[in-house]
Amino acid sequence: MAIYETLGRYYDALVKDEEASQSWVDWIESFNPGSDFFELACGSGEITERLAANHTVTALDLSQNMIDAAKAKEGARDIVFVQGDMRDLHAFGQYDAIGCFCDSFNYLDGMDEVKAFFAEVRSHLKEGGLFLFDSHSLCRLDEFEDDYTEAGTFDDGTQVQWIISAEEGKIYQDFAFYFDERTVEEHHVQTVFDPEQLIEALGKAGFELLSISGDFGEAPLDDCEKYFIAARAV
Repeated sequence: MAIYETLGRYYDALVKDEEASQSWVDWIESFNPGSDFFELACGSGEITERLAANHTVTALDLSQNMIDAAKAKEGARDIVFVQGDMRDLHAFGQYDAIGCFCDSFNYLDGMDEVKAFFAEVRSHLKEGGLFLFDSHSLCRLDEFEDDYTEAGTFDDGTQVQWIISAEEGKIYQDFAFYFDERTVEEHHVQTVFDPEQLIEALGKAGFELLSISGDFGEAPLDDCEKYFIAARAV
């Protein structure tokens, strides 16, 4: 089953955090990203609809269920949503800024995909355009060395179990949704990257690093959950 096929229907109920979404937007806006913004892997649109208050936004996601959830939000009326793969942007033009948030970047499988992705993003940025993204930190591998388990029940009575584990540079997130007469499982695999390798790859793809910080700039790189990276096309 495709990832987010079922999770897309329950994503906000499971992880929605308005304070965190606003923190992402505050971080994005601190770099003055210009008028035309392209968000990759937009998910359920929590960040997207906030960006649309100040920018002309195009939003892409692989999951139609996630796009449907994003479209249903009050601030989504003027956003252009497209279903597609962030690794292939040939159908799109150039933008003032491109973003990829909430560890969506970590679905790339290895540095070869990262390098190709950076090159693809660079080709769709105007000269001087911004590339903003976050990535799981190396600390997460230690955090989930022992399995983390969460369980609960949604408003419609569906039960869920969520297990996060880490092994050999990967984070595995396994979801089980328990409906009345069936169980649906989703398995997500994310790659954790060394920040020095990301910085080097950005430079080779035609970017100037503007900033790398931990957790919205509030934590050191060696003790954070996410790296927040801002780069400029040169």
